[in-house]
Formats: sequence, structure tokens, C-alpha cells
Amino acid sequence: MMGSGGMIVMDDHTCMVDVAKYFLKFLVDESCGKDVPCREGLHQLHAMVMRVTEGKATEADLKLMEHLSDYIIKGSLCGLGKSGPNPFLSTVRYFRDEYLAHIIDKKCPGGVCRDLIRFEINDKCTGCTACIKPCPVDAITGEKDELHILDQEKCTKCGACYAVCQFDAIDII
Repeated sequence: MMGSGGMIVMDDHTCMVDVAKYFLKFLVDESCGKDVPCREGLHQLHAMVMRVTEGKATEADLKLMEHLSDYIIKGSLCGLGKSGPNPFLSTVRYFRDEYLAHIIDKKCPGGVCRDLIRFEINDKCTGCTACIKPCPVDAITGEKDELHILDQEKCTKCGACYAVCQFDAIDII
């Protein structure tokens, strides 16, 4: 589904559920709309994968997504519909543990899905204040050369603090 001759490099910070969501969104947007199983089925499958990334899905939903994928493949007339569920089917086949972590543990192993992560400042913080300015909601406070504090209630999980910290003082949990 990524195109011919393409290569995607991923590491342990890649969320495979998020990867499936990304490709399904692309396929929903590319559907011509003439084929109901393709048009509606892929839309519903994408919505269900989104629920997984939000921590709102159940194990029963996972089974339903697998059944829906089968119906989309069998009922579609076009090539897009027949191959459309592949991003979900491939990731759930080889990375089921990641789906279950999202569903059961309400955690994203890749640290990507915003609804299932939080940022925390650890004891490696040198108090350099580099993370304070890029925070769009002023969720980080602290004096220079002192351990900073991140207010979880204010944090929007944008990752700006994580991106600028040069001391590995911010963990994604």
C-alpha cells in the first residue's frame, strides 16, 4: 500500500497501530466512492483503528475489525477495496501485542498515541530551562539549575519539550 519501489524505515518508537491508521486514512481519502464495501468499510475500519489509538477499543472490537476486513475484501469490486484492509491485517497479524497494549493496558509502546502517553521530567533534568519556552501551554515550570516540573493537567502532549531536551530528562510514559 506504500507504493511500488518504496521503503519505510521504522524503529521501536514507531507505533504500528498508528501506521495502520495513517494508511487507512490515505485509503479512505483515495476511495472513489462507487463501491460501498470499499467506501463505507474502509471508513469504518479507519474509525475503529482510531478508537484503538485513543484507548477506547475493546478486544471484541479487534475481532470485529478482523471480520469487517474480511467482508471488505470479499465484497469490494475494486482493487483498492480488496487490498484496503491490508495495513490493518498486516499490523494486527505481526504486532497484535501492540494492539493489545493499546486496548488492555491503555498504553502505546511506541510512545506515539497522544491519548495513551504522558511526558514526565526525570532526575536527569539540569534546569537548563530549554523546555520551558517551546511549551505552548506553559505546563513546565522551574528555576534555572533546578529540577523542572511538568503539570500533567496543562500538558497537551505535543512533544515540544521532548524534542528540545538535550539531556534525556523527559520520558515518554
